[in-house]
Parts: sequence; structure tokens; C-alpha cells
Amino acid sequence: MLGADGSCKQAVAGVLADRLGNGQAANSVNTGAYCKARQRLPLAPLKDSATNVGARLHRQSAKAWKWHGHNVVMADGTTVQMPDTPENQAVFPQQTTQKPGLGLPIARMVALISLATGSIIDYSLGPCQGKQTGESSLLSPLLSALSPGDLLLADRYYCTFAIIALLQAMGIPVLFQIHANKKVDFRQGQQLGAKDHCVNWVKPKRKPVWMTAEAYADLPDTITVREFSVKGVVYTTTLLSAKTYPKTAVALFYRERWKVELDFRALKTDMGMELLRCKRPDAVKKEIAVYFLAYNIIRGNLAQAALRHDKVPRQLSFKSAVQLLAQASRQVVALTGVLLRNVVQAVVKAMASTAIGQQQRKSQPRAIKRRPKPYPLLMSPRQQACSTL
Repeated sequence: MLGADGSCKQAVAGVLADRLGNGQAANSVNTGAYCKARQRLPLAPLKDSATNVGARLHRQSAKAWKWHGHNVVMADGTTVQMPDTPENQAVFPQQTTQKPGLGLPIARMVALISLATGSIIDYSLGPCQGKQTGESSLLSPLLSALSPGDLLLADRYYCTFAIIALLQAMGIPVLFQIHANKKVDFRQGQQLGAKDHCVNWVKPKRKPVWMTAEAYADLPDTITVREFSVKGVVYTTTLLSAKTYPKTAVALFYRERWKVELDFRALKTDMGMELLRCKRPDAVKKEIAVYFLAYNIIRGNLAQAALRHDKVPRQLSFKSAVQLLAQASRQVVALTGVLLRNVVQAVVKAMASTAIGQQQRKSQPRAIKRRPKPYPLLMSPRQQACSTL
């Protein structure tokens, strides 16, 4: 996953280079045996490895990396595409607005990401359409990965009665922007300040699709939340103390939520996960798990570099860490003892030196200068288009 193209051929070539470097006989560059071995890998240990690494890293966050003592967790969703095969289309169908044969299978995922370390604590995956495939449905099985001391930070999509009530019962505070369908009247409730109050929300009569009727009936009839407005934007939180959590400070902290978008960009752009390579859905799920495992290992190295050199992980470049590890991994395989320790310390120090977020520049337009190749769009299935040539 850290290679230039991530292909099976590249992986086998890497084994060849390692064997030659260790004075061993060269292996065949045929990828058949590698691909068969990869198919036999079970999904569960791969996913457990990825999430266990991410959760451990999150729990071990330094005190200075937390906000008011809270270990902040961000929740958000994204999508990835994969090769257009019948197997992938059956599990992760393309958008219904596209004609058959012209779209790519697409999967939706929701992830819990540590604000302090950037690690992926847990994730869930599903198709991009159909019942119980929305982001709230995919978030629901992840709530059990949160623990007391966490704080959930997310956008307005997750600002629902059921999610807040479940997390309140777990003792986990939340911070969202108010849902677009929620009407706020600051004349009601307990006044905490100008456009800042505590108010009771009443349980809606209609349950969310991802909850059973029994689980929804167990939720309280009302919950107490805090609503406040800063510069015309309304927020919802269960941090009820206006003295401990002034609304301007909380609204300023909410901007940190944007870091989850940067994390998805690191995965999809810097690591190349935006378009997956596997042609079967079971292999796609393994591919995503290994991407997340590699991502969390890099985040662990960045956290170690930050801790050793008195930095904050979020102030260090993820892209530079990918480049350093991709180059250094080939060198350290054959090293042992003092030499290995010295190389590792040097790489960690190099990671700590790649500070980001220091540049001051004007906002840039969301546009590209380089013109794309003048090829027309494929307007018919590929096999049909081939037959007309």
C-alpha cells in the first residue's frame, strides 16, 4: 500500500529485491503464488489489526494533545470506487443515475478518527444505496468503540436524538452543528447567555431505520442539550456548562472537525485509496483493511516522533512520513542491533522535522490549470464500444 503503484507485480519484485540483498536465491516474478496466498488471508484478523492499532494509539494520546481533558473522536463518511466487475457491482452497485456499464462500483464508509493522533479507531463499510446504507446507519455499530473520556465531534448530519441519547447514556459528550431540519428558539429553556441555552429535546415518534423498535423504546423520552449561536451558526452539544465551555471557545474548537477531511484526503490521495484495485468484494474489503492498517502504522510513527521531540502529531506531515517509511523500509529489513536502532531513530527524527501548517498564503481557487487529455467520455459499455471499432 505504500508502494508506487500497489500492484501484485511490485510486491513480488520487492520480495525479489529483499532476497537478493540478503544473499539468497532469486524467486520467480510470477504473481500467481502471491495472489493465491493473498486470497487465503481472512478478513477479520486484518480488520482487527487495523482497528486495534488505531484504538491503542488513540487511548495512549498524551495529555497535551487533548481538549479540556477530552480525547476527541471525529466521525465522518466518504466513498471509494473499485473496478467495474459483476462481482463488485452485485455488492457495491454503481449510482442509479448512471447507465449500466458506464459507472464504477462505489462503497460508502464511515470512520471514527482520533483528533489527537489521526488514527482510525474503527470503521464500517456498506454499499452507497439501499436500506440502512446511510452514514447514520453505518455509524451506529461504531458507537461501542467509544469510551468514557472521549468526545464525539461531527457535522450536522449526525445531530439526531437517537445518537445523542445513546452517547449520553454512555457518558460521552458530543459537539455538532445543528441539524438543518431542527428549529431553534432561544426564548425557551434555561438561559445561559445571549443565544445560549439548555433545552429538552423530545423523542421523535418515528425511530431511525438502524434501530430496532425495542432499542428505540429503551431511549429516554427527553434529553437535555445545549444550543448556542456564534456568528449566525448554531451548534448543539452536551457540554452544558457555559462557564467551563464558553460558546465562542467551543465554536472555535469546532473548526478542528475539518481535520477529518484532511485525513480522508491523506488516505485517498496521498495513499491512493480513492480507486481500489481488487476485482471481488471480499478482496476489496481486505484491501481497505490493509490500507487502514498501513495508515495507522504511519500515524503511530508520527505520534512517536512527536512525543520524542516535543511536537504535536497534527503538526507533522503525513505525506513526508509516507515517503520516509517507503524508502527506509527497504533498508531496515536486513539491519539488526545498534545499526537498526540508529536508522530508526534517524527516521523518527526526520519525521519530527517535517512541520506543516506554518505557511501563510492566500486562499486558492478550487480549479486546475493543467488541461485534461481531449478524450471523449465512454458513453456505452466497454465491450460494446470495442465491438464498434
